[in-house]
Amino acid sequence: MKAKTLQKDKVNIITLGCSKNLVDSEVLSGQLAANDIAVVHENAKLDHNIVVVNTCGFIDKAKEESINTILDQLELKRRGKLDKVYVTGCLSERYRGDLETEMPEVDAWFGTLELPLILKQFEADYKAELIGERMLSTPKHYAYLKISEGCNRTCSFCAIPLMRGKHVSRTIESLVEEAEALVKKGVKEIMLIAQELTYYGLDIYKKRELPRLLHALADIKGLEWIRLHYAYPSKFPLEILDVMQQRDNICKYLDMPLQHASNHMLDAMHRNITREEMGVLIQQIREKVPGICLRTTLIAGFPGETEEDVEELKSFLQEHRFDRVGIFSYSHEENTTAHELEDNIPADIKAERAQSIMEVQQEISYEKNQAKIGQVFKVLIDKKEAGRYLGRTEFDSVEVDNEVVIHSTKKLPIGEFVNVRITKAYDYDLEGEVV
Repeated sequence: MKAKTLQKDKVNIITLGCSKNLVDSEVLSGQLAANDIAVVHENAKLDHNIVVVNTCGFIDKAKEESINTILDQLELKRRGKLDKVYVTGCLSERYRGDLETEMPEVDAWFGTLELPLILKQFEADYKAELIGERMLSTPKHYAYLKISEGCNRTCSFCAIPLMRGKHVSRTIESLVEEAEALVKKGVKEIMLIAQELTYYGLDIYKKRELPRLLHALADIKGLEWIRLHYAYPSKFPLEILDVMQQRDNICKYLDMPLQHASNHMLDAMHRNITREEMGVLIQQIREKVPGICLRTTLIAGFPGETEEDVEELKSFLQEHRFDRVGIFSYSHEENTTAHELEDNIPADIKAERAQSIMEVQQEISYEKNQAKIGQVFKVLIDKKEAGRYLGRTEFDSVEVDNEVVIHSTKKLPIGEFVNVRITKAYDYDLEGEVV
């Protein structure tokens, strides 16, 4: 029995994984809407009859979440609550053959770069003139801007090139046009994302052009914060820092995943950099941009990792005192070069190591936050929750970093900036009052 057969189609898009997937979902939403097809994102009302699951295939936990989400939607379809279930994204790109066999009830599978084929399922036309147009699923005051697709790096643990292909930069003109359109919609903060930011421009301009792109974006009136995510440390173009220092609306914030700090592990991971070189780079970054917030991501439990490697990583954190740190347990991914190694560290040991590393960072974060008490920061108000406002400083990105909790009897407009004096500090969050 078909669901809602007398009603016009309404499509719900469920997005799993990273912000790059979110942008893909927003682009799909924009194209569907332009073809007069009703579309929503993460629809809680359940008044839709078609679902598109945009999957993540990055690590085991993400793959498991994606599969469970597909199974949940198929159960709704069996119960007559849905007419169609489509699947796209990284998991679909990577495992389509196996998944088609295991889940024949899925109506169609699509890879990461098959947007026009998805639209054909809806008898919709791909509108090239809408490049850069998106239906934002984020609050209207911030948005992600994907400056390139794919990655040319050869990190031994990473399957992203298998799912997203080689690095392809977008032109500066197209990115400025999209950013201007976002600002017209009310966006005040743009987060630049890519598999690898610093490679930007090498394919189309034959040289690294992130600095030129940053200057062009910083010229956009009304764009108050530009934030940089996912910079590769090897051969890092220091000119980026000059632009950051020169332009007030580029946040003093850099997300630079290092993955490890033991030379033994860095070599095994094919990171093309040593602990010593990373130390020099961190020093150069902090000298060029005093007060910069450095965020990094680490991996615990890579094949062959020893307790000595873990201790070396902890000492590196204590030496360089990052502002923000995230950590993953190693996931053994097929068709990566690391998959040829024996995944010889049990899951519980990986988790213990990740926890012990984060305990070191927790202390560092607490000390850094305590030093902020009494200081005044420009804070962007993101939302009101449980009678209090939650915002962020320029040193904090959405969802992954600290929040500022603000108690105010006066109404504070969401998406606006206020000056906040910090009154309390915790391991990862701050409290303050409007001044």
